[in-house]
Amino acid sequence: MSCLGSFLGLRCLTRARTYTGRLRAIWLVIAAVAIGGTGIWVMHVVAMLGFTIPGQDITYNVPMTLISLAAAIVVVATGLFIGGFGGDGLSPVLAGGVIMGIGVAAMHYFGMAAVSMRGTVRYDLGLVGISVLIAIVAGTAALVAGLRVGGVWSSLGTSMVMGVAVTGMHYTGMAAMRVYAGGSEMVMSGEPASSLLLPLLLGASVVTFLLMLIIAVSPNEEEILADARLSQRLRAAEALAMRDGRQAQVTSPDVFGTGS
Repeated sequence: MSCLGSFLGLRCLTRARTYTGRLRAIWLVIAAVAIGGTGIWVMHVVAMLGFTIPGQDITYNVPMTLISLAAAIVVVATGLFIGGFGGDGLSPVLAGGVIMGIGVAAMHYFGMAAVSMRGTVRYDLGLVGISVLIAIVAGTAALVAGLRVGGVWSSLGTSMVMGVAVTGMHYTGMAAMRVYAGGSEMVMSGEPASSLLLPLLLGASVVTFLLMLIIAVSPNEEEILADARLSQRLRAAEALAMRDGRQAQVTSPDVFGTGS
């Protein structure tokens, strides 16, 4: 799911960079849904549903889990907008990548807070820092790739790298987690993993299908640029025809002899 979401997001970014103004903003939002929703959040939740502790029942707070989904999309959109509208140069890309990385890491640990289990949870701060660093590198790489990657095959290869990076960030964060029996109890109402799996799969499938449909029916980067060049030539030809028409009116002979 992480590789698929990254691939769809990259295909959206190739279209966004050929537009300006409102159309670019629309494609950046769609890319944020693909990368933040499918590529990051869905992978995170699926991996979390596979997390078990022997002899423990684990439940998940649904509202907090959905809030982490919104957070993932918002932070990815913020980073993409900074990179997409920040102008040329390396600074907007680095700024957007840092924001995306920190936001994705925050989404991960916020999503972890939605987990309810009996025991005391602690984190290895060194591994937490490494997971945040991986997230920042992955976010920056996504922006750089979105500005440079063009073809389907190059997008596919880049999405594989992004998927591995995002997944690596998740499991590095999980490796930082320690659960100790006894002590304080995390008491939160929630749903077991078995009741969340089917809605998650259905929702992810519908969103992924819609993203693929939108990308399939929309023109690609080459077609958009070709259409823009054709429109520019037509406008130039129309302007030339209007200018020639005005010149013909000015220089036409006065056949009726009414001119001075």
